[in-house]
Amino acid sequence: MTRGRFITLEGGEGAGKSTQIALLKAALEAKGIRVLTTREPGGSEGGEEIRNLLVNGETHRWEPLTEALLNYAARHEHLQKLILPALNDGTWVLCDRFADSTMAYQGYGHTMNREVIRRLHRLVVDDISPDLTLIFDLPVEQGLARAGSRGEGEDRYERMGSAFHERLRAGFLEIAKKNPMRCSVIDATGDVGAVAMAVTAEVAQRLGVDL
Repeated sequence: MTRGRFITLEGGEGAGKSTQIALLKAALEAKGIRVLTTREPGGSEGGEEIRNLLVNGETHRWEPLTEALLNYAARHEHLQKLILPALNDGTWVLCDRFADSTMAYQGYGHTMNREVIRRLHRLVVDDISPDLTLIFDLPVEQGLARAGSRGEGEDRYERMGSAFHERLRAGFLEIAKKNPMRCSVIDATGDVGAVAMAVTAEVAQRLGVDL
């Protein structure tokens, strides 16, 4: 059986990942591809419990290392119980955030020692890597305005201030620059349809699927 493809969607707050992951799923399924959508932190039952600890509450409730450890604890559960079984079964997995978010949020946003994060990554994730990472980029002010208009709660990171989010955006762009074979930056400033076209074009070109 052919292994499924693993696509991750990354970016700052309000970048539109949730909308685009649903549209990409529909586009792939229209071509007869089995697709599983999931998210981080979360995905598994234990991961969702950890998510609640990370995305709610006061902005300074955790030290950066604590946040990184919580993210990788959730990621281990997610990989073992959901992502890897699905990929091995031939299902394509679309994941709203993965390890790049930990590096961007904790390593760049919180200015945590990035080598510590890399060590955690090697311990938990080892050589498991997405086939394609789409990094949705837009100005911080625009992203925070979009995120604030949702009114969905889970706003702990949104409340961390513009300086944090500027470092976060710069971090994602640097990650993309360092990993050009895996990462593609998507201009997320356009309307939903324009962004969706950019996403499907990139997936088609990078992964050889007719969308």
